[in-house]
Amino acid sequence: MLFSKAPACGWLVVGLGNPGQNYARTRHNVGFRAVDALAEKLGVKIDRARFRGLTAQASAGGEKLLLLKPQTFMNNSGLSVMDAARFYKLPPERVLVLFDDISLPVGRLRIRADGSAGGHNGIKSIIARLGSQNFPRVKIGVGAKPTPEYDLAAWVLGSFSAQDEKLLADSLKWAG
Repeated sequence: MLFSKAPACGWLVVGLGNPGQNYARTRHNVGFRAVDALAEKLGVKIDRARFRGLTAQASAGGEKLLLLKPQTFMNNSGLSVMDAARFYKLPPERVLVLFDDISLPVGRLRIRADGSAGGHNGIKSIIARLGSQNFPRVKIGVGAKPTPEYDLAAWVLGSFSAQDEKLLADSLKWAG
């Protein structure tokens, strides 16, 4: 009896966001938008339902990639990431996560090899499910709340201004 072996995958590239059209253009979904930009560059479409998310297989720089957009909602992103990482037997160091960061100005990118969740619920979920915070990440600036009293959920689930969309467009090309 022959057993099929899981196809090789060198990197899991995850964009964080929330599923559904009502969230598509929100600050919290810039991770989805960045991984979509990468998929477009690589000539693939992220549309295969697997690992509690939408996926696409691609290659870049001689590496096989699995692009993933978890469909578990932000606070449970770790479930989808864990499923894919386990299937491909990838260590956390081979899971690259792209996500929104309110501590950075709109359009600014910050790359980190690892680190804490910094208050981001999607990252908290991934850390909990992978059992490690040692995974690389690309933080995509969405700007700070306009005032300290402003509700954080309302801010990240809000849309960008037309001016901020222009700033964001360039950073999404670089992030992906």
